[in-house]
Amino acid sequence: MNIPSEVMEFLQKQDFMVISTIDENGFPRSACKGIVEISAQGRVHLLDVYLKNTYNNLRRNPKVSLTAVDEHNFKGYCLQGQAKIHPAGKIAPELLRAWEARIASRITQRLLKNVSDKKGHPGHPEAGLPKPEYMIEVQVEEIVDLTPQHLKGK
Repeated sequence: MNIPSEVMEFLQKQDFMVISTIDENGFPRSACKGIVEISAQGRVHLLDVYLKNTYNNLRRNPKVSLTAVDEHNFKGYCLQGQAKIHPAGKIAPELLRAWEARIASRITQRLLKNVSDKKGHPGHPEAGLPKPEYMIEVQVEEIVDLTPQHLKGK
């Protein structure tokens, strides 16, 4: 499925997405994952720095939803699809570089916000993240616009 340009532009401005998987008891489990790359052809690449719950859930059931929202603009999207796991050693170098660039950008943005007196986290948590353990590749099958109906087109 192709991702419309309006959705692509929105998603490319996000630093992370919430991925929802199903755990061993059939309950939804959500976690934040850093965005690496989103293609107009409907592939989303996320990196995970831990081999824990999301990884185990994906091994059992590859169906996922990815959610990104912009509270300030009251807009968001949920992408539903099938995930594939790629081990750390099989992640393309250009995707690792893209992830590192996004991390550097997040640190820079946090620094600028802190300087302009919009204090957030006192440190730079992104700088302490471990190296990615694996990559999640999601082939998008459906896009749900989370914008309330009465706000669309305004």
